Amino acid sequence: MKKIILLGFVILLFVQCNSVKKQNAHYNALIPVSKLQEDVDFTYKKLQQLHPNLYDYITKAALDYKFDSLKTTITTPLKPLGFYKKISPIVAAVRQGHLYVYAPVVQMTKKESKALLNKGIGPFSQFDFEYHNRTLYILNNKSTDSTIQVGSEVIRVNGINTSDLITEHSNYYASDGFNTTFKTRGNKDRFTTFFTIENGIKDSLVYTLKYNDTIENHTIKRFKKETSEKKKEDVIKPKKIAIDHQKDKALRRKKRINGYNQATKDYTRNIRFLEKDSSIAVIKIRGFKNRGYKKFYKETFEKINEYHSKNLILDLRDNTGGRLNEINYLYSFLADTSYIFLDKTQVVSKSSIIAGDYLDKVPFLFKAVKTIVFPLSYTYSFITTHKDMEGNYYQKLMCREQKIKKNAFTSKIYVLINGKSFSASSIIASNLKGSNRATFVGEETGGDYNGTVAGIMPNIELPNSDLKIRMGLMHIVPHYKTTTIGHGIYPDKEIIPTLNDLINKKDPEMNWILNDIKAAIPK
Repeated sequence: MKKIILLGFVILLFVQCNSVKKQNAHYNALIPVSKLQEDVDFTYKKLQQLHPNLYDYITKAALDYKFDSLKTTITTPLKPLGFYKKISPIVAAVRQGHLYVYAPVVQMTKKESKALLNKGIGPFSQFDFEYHNRTLYILNNKSTDSTIQVGSEVIRVNGINTSDLITEHSNYYASDGFNTTFKTRGNKDRFTTFFTIENGIKDSLVYTLKYNDTIENHTIKRFKKETSEKKKEDVIKPKKIAIDHQKDKALRRKKRINGYNQATKDYTRNIRFLEKDSSIAVIKIRGFKNRGYKKFYKETFEKINEYHSKNLILDLRDNTGGRLNEINYLYSFLADTSYIFLDKTQVVSKSSIIAGDYLDKVPFLFKAVKTIVFPLSYTYSFITTHKDMEGNYYQKLMCREQKIKKNAFTSKIYVLINGKSFSASSIIASNLKGSNRATFVGEETGGDYNGTVAGIMPNIELPNSDLKIRMGLMHIVPHYKTTTIGHGIYPDKEIIPTLNDLINKKDPEMNWILNDIKAAIPK
């Protein structure tokens, strides 16, 4: 039996290595003009077949013209990256934030990835960046070079102008509609991806930094933290400490319910109370994902009720979304009366969800399982998809009236938002805004007030370039909407942190709310 398992592992490793080798060979191969043009046609055909709101922010005539023009500009063979740079702006012209083309990158085997990890922290990971007024800054210095000042402007990396790189790659993806805050907020995190797409992973980078009108070059190398520590033989082993099993169990439970993120070492969901009397509750949600959300919200609102908190601050800043079920469940604790959460969810046809999901580029085993259950899933999708009087197809998700929870919070609510409040976090924000249930503070959300195309989002592979397109198949619409087209939820009080606020870790949005609460207290 052990020999069989070992043989299976060897075969799997061999297949994986061959697959990586094949992908990397394709990455550097020129694709003929006719094949690239076939991929252009394939892309537009799939968008028309599967995307339910293709012409929300661009007319059909304008998008037809863009795809036709793209084909005429392809006159010489291109590598996948070159083709990506041509087709991505056309897909981005649809202006749907969940719809984009994945950039081709050089692949690594598991062995290579592990070796890279063992080499230590990369030269990008040693800094936290901020993109402010079209300029990239260092917000946190975690490198061994202590001469680098927080607040330094990053002019170039390896001779490449950072502003030019960000400006170029911003054309390759979209926000929802005509919103700009999504990109402004997101480019600080995407910059390292933009650089890696163009140049690959580096063990050493030369940063050209500007601070107080002084420009200097700093070479940052990959390093291991262990190199500055004592050798193993010199370390005195600490005495074994008895494990407090109750504390250990409580910690494991908190990690499960609050959604612990191992990579960032923080929790997806958090609750804290301000003031001695716990009169202000603050719920910070970094994303609507990660494990046991129902217990978290149930216990959180039990505490808020028990402590008689008079104000609730819901922090949705940098929350890029997640599960519909979770935001619906949370909303049942925030609404002050029975509610309808979503309007009808539009799809292209009775079969589009299953067809798109089946096209999803997934490992062979998952594909095999999908093939087996295909008749059942197709039948279910066919039965639950309906056609309205206008000829549009839709599904009913969370369209029925729902009751609020027993411990629903009925007092004053504030919601903190910014450009990275996207997708599901914008859906719940739309309903809170439309029902006049909360006061919003911050900046316009990155997600559209009137909904987004997401839900099931397969990765569809183009036949010749092997580029993959991520595409939402369901137009999810909140119950409350606005007449303003293509923009997010606007705050009641707009506050955008300055660079100095960010450097000094000040929170002007939260401070404004706390002052507003204090001003309302009778004297």
